[in-house]
Amino acid sequence: MMDTPDPGPDEEMTMLPTVLPVFPIGGAVLLPRGVMPLNIFEPRYLAMVRDAMAGSKLIGMIQPRLTMDDDADAGGRPGLFDVGCAGRITEFRETGDGRMIIALTGVARFAVARELDVTTPYRQVMPDFDAFTDDEGEPRPLAPAARSALETTLRSYLDTQGLSADWTAVAEADDDSLVTTLSAVCPFDPVERQALLEARDLPARAATLNALMTFAQGAGGSDGNLLQ
Repeated sequence: MMDTPDPGPDEEMTMLPTVLPVFPIGGAVLLPRGVMPLNIFEPRYLAMVRDAMAGSKLIGMIQPRLTMDDDADAGGRPGLFDVGCAGRITEFRETGDGRMIIALTGVARFAVARELDVTTPYRQVMPDFDAFTDDEGEPRPLAPAARSALETTLRSYLDTQGLSADWTAVAEADDDSLVTTLSAVCPFDPVERQALLEARDLPARAATLNALMTFAQGAGGSDGNLLQ
């Protein structure tokens, strides 16, 4: 596994590109400072990773609008949600069977200013990062009452699904890590995940997460680092 050196937050924000390759995956949302492992095997995305590694090392994770048939482009590809997140390739490994194993670390969210006409096999957009400058630096922490409410809702949510948690890990996790992990591992649908991505800041994302867990008490579970 090859690790790529991490620039500091200020350097990352100044290095943001004006053209960004995008990886449309339904139900997969990368959040700022979150980490997403990916197993790359399709030729078009192998080409995308190679090109990214030779350049900015940035890839945009974005969800396709899979249920909106009238939003497809002339080539029949689904339209894209308006907001995604740029991730930096921080781990990279080539396998013996032609695949690539990578990890993306979320850098900053972007709005799609427009999708570009390109000759590459993968899609590219012109990203607009201006609305998400707050993604730079440390996130605003949760109020103690909001953190307590989130943990209380999590207990109820897991109980109704027959799941347990490493509550020591939950208690020791900082606000950002807890919210980001739960946003990734809880079995929300694509629109709900998009709402978490587009939440204004960490407190707003925690409130959205709390509401989704409350609403989905009967939903099935998903495994993650904090869930057993």
